[in-house]
Amino acid sequence: MTATLLRGSDYPVGSHFDGSGINFSLFSAHAEKVELCLFDEHGQEQRLALPGRTGDVWHGYLAGYKPGVRYGYRVYGPWDPQNGLRFNPQKLLIDPYCRALDAKVPDSPLLVDAGSQPDAADSAPVSPKSIVTHEPYDWQQDRCPRTPWSQSVIYEAHVKGLTKTHPAIPAILRGSYAAVAHPAMINYLKNLGITALELLPVQLHADEPRLQQAGLTNYWAITFWPRLPLNRITGPDSQIQPRCLSSEIWLELCIPPVLK
Repeated sequence: MTATLLRGSDYPVGSHFDGSGINFSLFSAHAEKVELCLFDEHGQEQRLALPGRTGDVWHGYLAGYKPGVRYGYRVYGPWDPQNGLRFNPQKLLIDPYCRALDAKVPDSPLLVDAGSQPDAADSAPVSPKSIVTHEPYDWQQDRCPRTPWSQSVIYEAHVKGLTKTHPAIPAILRGSYAAVAHPAMINYLKNLGITALELLPVQLHADEPRLQQAGLTNYWAITFWPRLPLNRITGPDSQIQPRCLSSEIWLELCIPPVLK
């Protein structure tokens, strides 16, 4: 696997396919060097230094490549834990703006770098790889209802907790986005006078090691990636429909990020 990087663009951040290649862009104010790491189907790695830097955004363009590319970043910079700087290129980083991963985040000591000195062990063998996606979505004529705050009634709910035991929703759909959009659930919310539904968790997250060891998951998913959907609630067809709550039924959908 061989590849070369062009300078590319600083915007938009993340990885984006434009029909001819992929632009990679990553923010880091204190980095001294950023490597894009490409992985083939056998796990072989190729490292390419991002050639462009605009302000604090590092970027590069991979011509001729298509969605499906598996990648990560190695970022070089100062090691100064007291000031929050823990740069260590031995640790493969997930793109914070990626929209898919090839695996769950495992409970592995290779992913931990909490000591007073940089850990020399390479985390790439166990670290999930980011995946380049390209899924244009037709929003049709959908638009935000923009209900005035003075008239808004917001219902906060867990996707699974809200729908898992509803008798009018088919069992195969319960606990998924499709269950939230089911007419029985919509009617329930409308009859309560709800104008907006606030859902969480809806992003992919890293379950704490103690939960993984016990065979459990983090119900409220506080440690998360903001642009990665939580696959276990996408439904039987594994497809996410952003318009499941749309202006057609006059319900707004809120996604509250809880950053910790």
